[in-house]
Amino acid sequence: MFESRLQSEQADLLARAFLTLESMEDCYRLFEDLFTIREVQDLSSRMEIAMMLRDKITYNEIVEKTGASTATIGRVNRALNYGAGGYERVIEKLKGQED
Repeated sequence: MFESRLQSEQADLLARAFLTLESMEDCYRLFEDLFTIREVQDLSSRMEIAMMLRDKITYNEIVEKTGASTATIGRVNRALNYGAGGYERVIEKLKGQED
């Protein structure tokens, strides 16, 4: 079983809250209450960058298409290559929904 260094009772509560979401509307309602607009934009951008990196899109193309800094792209790339595998799990599920 995966042991996260982030795990705590508070983080467990947050994870359980996300697991209760059943629709896009539910997600957006929680996003509005939980995050600032900037935080949603930043998180959304990281997800988009992760998907682009998995599709072998170059840093330069990602910068052009998203306006993200190379530092942000590098951070996402490190998480993809050396992180806990969260991006990979979500990307695979999202790609499975497209089929």
